[in-house]
Amino acid sequence: MKPTFTTEVVTDEQAFAALAPAWDRLYQRCATATPFQSHAWLHSWWLSYGRRGRLRLQLVRDGAELVAVAPLTAVRRPVPALVPLGGAISDYGDVLVDDGRGEAAVGALTEALAAAARTALIDFREVRPGGAVERVYEHWSGPRQRVGDSVCLELPAVPMDELVARLPSAKAQRVRAKLRKLTALGVQRQAVRPEEVDAALRRLLELHRLQWQGRKVTGEHLRDRFCEHLVRSVGPMVRSGAAVVTEFRLDDDVVAVDLTLLSRRLAGGYLYGAHPRLRERKADVAVMLLEACAEHTRDGGRAALSLLRGDEPYKHHWRPEPVVNQRLLLARRRTAPLLSAVACDVAARRRGKELLLRLEQRRERAGGGGP
Repeated sequence: MKPTFTTEVVTDEQAFAALAPAWDRLYQRCATATPFQSHAWLHSWWLSYGRRGRLRLQLVRDGAELVAVAPLTAVRRPVPALVPLGGAISDYGDVLVDDGRGEAAVGALTEALAAAARTALIDFREVRPGGAVERVYEHWSGPRQRVGDSVCLELPAVPMDELVARLPSAKAQRVRAKLRKLTALGVQRQAVRPEEVDAALRRLLELHRLQWQGRKVTGEHLRDRFCEHLVRSVGPMVRSGAAVVTEFRLDDDVVAVDLTLLSRRLAGGYLYGAHPRLRERKADVAVMLLEACAEHTRDGGRAALSLLRGDEPYKHHWRPEPVVNQRLLLARRRTAPLLSAVACDVAARRRGKELLLRLEQRRERAGGGGP
């Protein structure tokens, strides 16, 4: 018998909060879900960053049970659009679809989104390849376009010794020496218990501020609203297995704290704070953190250890694979001009970045001189 689905748009903050149990059950039934689609993360984000009157949760139910969710918010600039909750502090955007309901649930969600697209462009940013919303994209009958978004670097989900073995011989020897140095210094790590997570996260942010003092840092990580979001969301995520907070001690003092996010398919190092004392003692913080993150891939059946967004040179030391997130633009005939405008803006920005890169390369070839 063909299932009969009902759709609903939730715009009320209290109704969003009340969805937690059903949302969590759906999250467990969606293999492609990342921690950035968990109710704890998104509801907390909304409390810190949401704009009054902008919430647009597209829900699909089979009876009382939630079988699909598109967690969206309305924006007005640069064009009227519906975009995923989570914003710039979330590395992946996506929808949730019950794996056991097949294409019928995807079709129902697509129809709900098509109704929303009559007045606004639907703009899914930072979709990890293979994400559930790609199935919506394939069902979409109106104007649509796929463009590249941020680069994430990924390693295989293997123990640290296997990650080291992937490196060239000389580099592998240096990493092993750094691991021995950490042992000789007596650096110890321990996962934080759920009841201690809030205090550990505040220490993480204090150490993060200290490690970047006097240097360029992501300003949002220093804001009170980010602290409130992290403290509010991560405790429930630790209890559900979607996150782990690790403290590193040296001489009985906490000298670093790391937050790693976990899903069925990947583990990802999200944020850390480290005391400058570690570098003064010649401890390699990057090696220390990667070893701890790799430990979480040992028994989870995960396929990837993600270094998340960013193409920083230090990440390339580990020979990761670049994985390009996707930006999926969905429109109806009425909103097709909005899609064209965004696609043109994306292309112009890409050309601008390519031009800047060529200019920088010319300066380097010229020995650092002017243009």
